[in-house]
Amino acid sequence: MGVLSVVKLQQLRYLTAIVRNNLNISAAAESLYTSQPGISKQLRLLEEELGVELFSRNGKHLTEVTPVGQQILLKAESILREVNNIQILAEEYRDDRRGSLSIATTHTQARYALPPVIKAFCERYPAVTLQVHQGSPAQIAELVRSGDVDFAIATEAPELFDDLVMMPCYVWQRCVLVPCGHPLAEIDHLTLQDVAQYPLVTYVFGFTGRSQLDDAFRSAQVKPQVAFTATDADVIKTYVRLGMGVGIVARMAYDPLYDQDLLRLDAGHLFAANVTKVGFRRGMFLRCYMYDFMELFASHLSRERVRMVERAQSTEEINTLFAGVRLPVY
Repeated sequence: MGVLSVVKLQQLRYLTAIVRNNLNISAAAESLYTSQPGISKQLRLLEEELGVELFSRNGKHLTEVTPVGQQILLKAESILREVNNIQILAEEYRDDRRGSLSIATTHTQARYALPPVIKAFCERYPAVTLQVHQGSPAQIAELVRSGDVDFAIATEAPELFDDLVMMPCYVWQRCVLVPCGHPLAEIDHLTLQDVAQYPLVTYVFGFTGRSQLDDAFRSAQVKPQVAFTATDADVIKTYVRLGMGVGIVARMAYDPLYDQDLLRLDAGHLFAANVTKVGFRRGMFLRCYMYDFMELFASHLSRERVRMVERAQSTEEINTLFAGVRLPVY
């Protein structure tokens, strides 16, 4: 009996889950809603059938993936992606208006950019189950890479998404938030030196363009005092109201209706603009409603253009496809 007839898909799922959970079998079992002894048993059986050790061990604890385990892991991930594509393809032919769509993104996107898109999508596809997961750029990339979610919507850390197909959606800029009557509101043309006179309340590093913000201060040879950081723009606004400092957030995070007690000061000239992108795994089978979701989110992402992107062989080719597109600015 050959290896392929012996190795079970479930064993490959257990293998990838163990690695995703930092070699913690209990955490892997919890993520798959199964038992730790069951995963341990299947792991032993898989190693016995293959005749190699996939993990180095210290007693009962897994310490690292062996070199051959790394190679097998890559094959396992590829097999599971293709199995998922087969399932999606079958669903598409059964009913192209029924299924599921999962998205991983940051709080700012989920809170300010996605609501009207999700509302329109749900009205068009009421039988599609939609899930939105919030996380850091690293978490977002891993969720998509592992197949746990379909789309990544992110701005920060493009190097984390090198193995995904990423397409530009829109450009956004920052603003400075201060309480009414704040001295900065009296300045006609803000500078980084002006802003750095006050404690800052802004995003945690690695979220929503935070690294570019730090780069701007560094380039101007200004060292700001960061008093408070958060991953959530609404939390940042709360602490600006409490007098903790001056807020720096995405301009879209300012709501003229609910934030009337705060002043939004333009900071587009202080910090580089950011490009939010949507992406998916290479080779993923996209269902009709997935194309429609992307076009609802960014009108230039037509089905025809996205299919051209799918056929592109490099990031340079993808960039060429968007060379003449004027992205909306927020």
